[in-house]
Amino acid sequence: MRLTAVLAVLAVLVRVPSFLRPVWNPDEGYLAVQARMLADGGALYDTVVDRKPPLLPWLYQGLFAVFGDDSLGPPRAAAVVAQLAAALLLASVARRRWGGRAGAATGAGYLLLSIGLAPEDTQAASFGVFLVPWTVLAFWAADRRRWGLAGLAVAGAALTKQTGGAVLLPVLWMLWRARRAPDPPGWAAALRLLAGCALPVGAVALLTGPSGFVFWTVTGSGSYASASGAWGVALGRGLGNAGILAAAGAAFAVPALLAAFRPGGATRIAADLWVWLAASALGVVFGFQFYGHYFLQLIPPLVLVGVGALRGRPRWWPAAVAWTVLASAAFAVWGLTAPRTELDHAEAVAAAVRARTGPGDTVLVWGMHPEQYWLADRTPASRYLTAGFLTNFSGGRGGARVGERYAVPGAWRTFGEEAALRPADLIVDDSRGAPYAPALTPTLRRMLDTGYRPVDTVGGAVLYARVPASR
Repeated sequence: MRLTAVLAVLAVLVRVPSFLRPVWNPDEGYLAVQARMLADGGALYDTVVDRKPPLLPWLYQGLFAVFGDDSLGPPRAAAVVAQLAAALLLASVARRRWGGRAGAATGAGYLLLSIGLAPEDTQAASFGVFLVPWTVLAFWAADRRRWGLAGLAVAGAALTKQTGGAVLLPVLWMLWRARRAPDPPGWAAALRLLAGCALPVGAVALLTGPSGFVFWTVTGSGSYASASGAWGVALGRGLGNAGILAAAGAAFAVPALLAAFRPGGATRIAADLWVWLAASALGVVFGFQFYGHYFLQLIPPLVLVGVGALRGRPRWWPAAVAWTVLASAAFAVWGLTAPRTELDHAEAVAAAVRARTGPGDTVLVWGMHPEQYWLADRTPASRYLTAGFLTNFSGGRGGARVGERYAVPGAWRTFGEEAALRPADLIVDDSRGAPYAPALTPTLRRMLDTGYRPVDTVGGAVLYARVPASR
């Protein structure tokens, strides 16, 4: 109980910055808008779409239903609980293997390192943060040969974010290795694991519609998941984020590297930990985007491997503790002082949208910041909440493979049907010179030219009001 209390306090402290801004990144804004659309009767993977699995949108929807939808405080409080759960499970794994001190060091080390990336990646209540406890639960359950629970946790991870399914690799490894135990698990254990993985995913697919679920979470993201034409950008971002995390977690990464390359050193740490670390690295690489929050799932196995390696170097402990605490403090300060440039812009645009529309009006934001819908408290005119669905633009792609022909298959046809059924009362062109600007997107340009007129400009964003049809 004492360790739980200490870790709970630490979990709150490292995430204090998360409560000091209305929105940290577009993922939070997207989830908030999705939750409102679902609460208003929207259907996931039909009139409410995203390339992500459904657990987190449903969590936002549930929290908004209970606490109201005008603040992201409840999801961020849930993120604190999620991080605490991950820390406690990791501490349990380490304590079982190496004793109480190692358990405490692992739990605290995880929480301190959990903010060891840019604040918009670690402080937001987004997919990477909620993915982690599922992956840790899967490993924890497999470590105790609770194969059904391990399967459920794998499913939970994959239904939070697709790359969470990578934790199945160490779970399968542990099941395979368990066959050498005095009481091998047998086929019944494999069936429990398989059922735990498959049944929740199948149930969610049936609930949301199998074709829509498969399209939006697997088959419909080919262009987005490809780094074709933007390898240099992706590689630079990946190396940068890997460097940041390596510096923040040097107290774990350095001993782990020395153990890996020292003759006989790797064998002193259980193979399942190395498999988990490698599988998590595959999850980071998958999709070739390398955003900072992708690296969050790498932190739990890194901390466990690092603590395991430090056990053979007792003299390193004081320096390791000091480095981790100081690094965490530096990242917390970064979170408290990070520039608000994009947030200030989004708030200014949202204020202008509120001033020019009524509560019943619909708005189309042509940009990559869906939080503007949430901040303005206006209904989106389209299920496509960012221009990325219609042009394949993403924040880290640059101008490679951007344009109408790279859109999600069928998106422009659906977009046209939405516009014909109920045209947006206000369109916000927030492209600000990006390669998806209306001048480079003929269909949108024709829509603006034939039915709208510019009425305001806010920080480079142009607001267009709909021109009433002549009789």
